[in-house]
Amino acid sequence: MTSASAWAGDERSEPREAVHHRARATHPDGRLLPLLIVNISHGGLMVRCDAPCEPGDKLRIALPRIGAVVAEVRWVLGGRLGCRLERPLGMAEYLTLLSGLTR
Repeated sequence: MTSASAWAGDERSEPREAVHHRARATHPDGRLLPLLIVNISHGGLMVRCDAPCEPGDKLRIALPRIGAVVAEVRWVLGGRLGCRLERPLGMAEYLTLLSGLTR
């Protein structure tokens, strides 16, 4: 699990937790997108998604125990999307989320 000492630092070097959790997102055009969350950090997540998305799209993603979050698609590569959360999660919120994700 992520330690408090690893919490601060460069956004690109955030510690990530490997997960395997099916979720749903709403695309700005109203489409519902099935996702598979592959890894997550307090500031972002990587998902697998077969639906077309573009960098800059803002997805509303339903997450267990904490509800919906807004994430901006930063990159797309072969059905994988790297997303940055619009509002990074606080430590308690992040740990609550991790406890609700399927590994």
